Amino acid sequence: MTKRTEEVTQPLIEFTDFTFQYREQKYPTLHNINLRIKAGERILIAGPSGSGKSTLGSCLNGLVPFNSKGIITGSLQVNGTKPKSIFQMSELVGTVLQDTDGQFIGLSSGEDIAFALENKSRPLDEMRERVRKAAQLVGADGYLSHAPSLLSGGQKQRVSMAGILIENVPILLLDEPLAALDPVTGKRAIALIDEIATRTGCTVIIIEHRIEDVLKNKIDRVILLNEGRIIADCSPDEIVISEKLVGAGIRKPLYILALERSGVSLTREHQPGSLDSISLSENEKKHVRSWMETVKQNNNLPSNISHTDTPLLEAQNIRFSYTNTDTVALDDVSFKLYAGEMTAIVGANGAGKSTLAKVIVGFEQLEAGNLLYNGEDMTGLTIPERAMRIGYVMQNPNHMICKPLIYDEVALGLRVRGYSENEISQRIDHVLEICGLTRFRNWPISALSYGQKKRVTIADALALEPQMIILDEPTAGQDWRHYTEIMEFLVSLNQHGITVLLITHDMHLCLEYAKRSLVFTDGKLIADCPAYKVLADPVMAAKANLRETSLYDFSRICGIDDTIAFIQAYLDT
Repeated sequence: MTKRTEEVTQPLIEFTDFTFQYREQKYPTLHNINLRIKAGERILIAGPSGSGKSTLGSCLNGLVPFNSKGIITGSLQVNGTKPKSIFQMSELVGTVLQDTDGQFIGLSSGEDIAFALENKSRPLDEMRERVRKAAQLVGADGYLSHAPSLLSGGQKQRVSMAGILIENVPILLLDEPLAALDPVTGKRAIALIDEIATRTGCTVIIIEHRIEDVLKNKIDRVILLNEGRIIADCSPDEIVISEKLVGAGIRKPLYILALERSGVSLTREHQPGSLDSISLSENEKKHVRSWMETVKQNNNLPSNISHTDTPLLEAQNIRFSYTNTDTVALDDVSFKLYAGEMTAIVGANGAGKSTLAKVIVGFEQLEAGNLLYNGEDMTGLTIPERAMRIGYVMQNPNHMICKPLIYDEVALGLRVRGYSENEISQRIDHVLEICGLTRFRNWPISALSYGQKKRVTIADALALEPQMIILDEPTAGQDWRHYTEIMEFLVSLNQHGITVLLITHDMHLCLEYAKRSLVFTDGKLIADCPAYKVLADPVMAAKANLRETSLYDFSRICGIDDTIAFIQAYLDT
């Protein structure tokens, strides 16, 4: 008689009844986490802002509890051992932070990549060779001599990845890698991560709530967190059709929503985890086409809006270049913004979008051209004087926050303007509720995630009730629930006459909320038109590093030639 044996694979990562509570907080951030991850798996950890995603990642790389102190119950083992130090974990887990600026150390990209080897006193020749190979692996070998501060968002991410790959770590952890990237760069980043995993065989853990973008490449499992608990651990095919996503404040992929709106019922057998795998019958495709035609009959596409009144803000042939560079950041840019408009500025990283915002609010001075506000030249206005007219929310919240506590941070602008504490309290309560921060009212800023800090800076600007507000990537790092709340609030401001200018990479945001899109590439304004026209022009989209939403590709799968009508049908239902 032969005894049957079952091979048991030891997990590379194992959480067992793991609970963690930060020392300064009253309740745990993670509750009874039970999770096993095998070597070589590709895992997506998703969940709304504040769900515990980043804390779970911090437990893996040793920041919890060796840097962020707190109370732990249960156990965590990585590669069969209990974490003993950050140094030990750094040799097992390579981390790319959401804010890549926060992890650069070297004066050049090459020096930064070599940092870990320098700490170990490796010979110079060996360091140079390993830096070259790591940079080549991620496509960063073309700018090893460049300062990290001069790189684009996508380039910074490549340098960060090279820096952790240089020691062949078995686990690659990426915390919201798409938050600051334009659509095409984000697609390349996910493809790069997939390529690294294939070449090295490492375990990949991606923390991200933009699940549709991540699922374009291979993912074995999706771990869904909400309120510090795992509420789902399943395949991509199961998660995209699960109502748990909606319950957790995560938007389903757009093509899934389109199928649901058209009345097609999905199961795992449809393999709906990505557009590359989805399998629809001819009857189901026909059903989608019929739905589109029905909606199309009752709706008309929006048209360009003409104005005869004085623009609120007008740029006349403006030009700007940064000191000590040969690149023109803004080149002969002209446009008009009218009171009550909501307009999106789109384009690749480094196209001049954020530079335009800095010029408008006075952080940078024009070389040539004019900026007019209500028909008056803005040249003589100081930054504080411009701030009374135009609110500005920067892309990186760490560049704006001044106070240690949330309440004091949002109150700062009101206090310096002499508002009473009673009115300050009322305004703060209102904007914190809108931005999903009410329960954090008296929290320290240091206890917030990157996405939560972003909402604090939006609350800063909204508290001052400006005539016009510029928001640089307002939804970056936001889950769908807070994304929707923020955008709907901006819509309500817009309806009351507040002009809103959005700098964004999110083409769904442009389609759904913005009437106009200003399209930039290489410092030039190449188009001023509705967003749907941008996405209908492959040449323009390619120049601006934009990528069609999944609705575009899905319409092709369903045999729909009139993609614009299909996208509009989706937006109108």
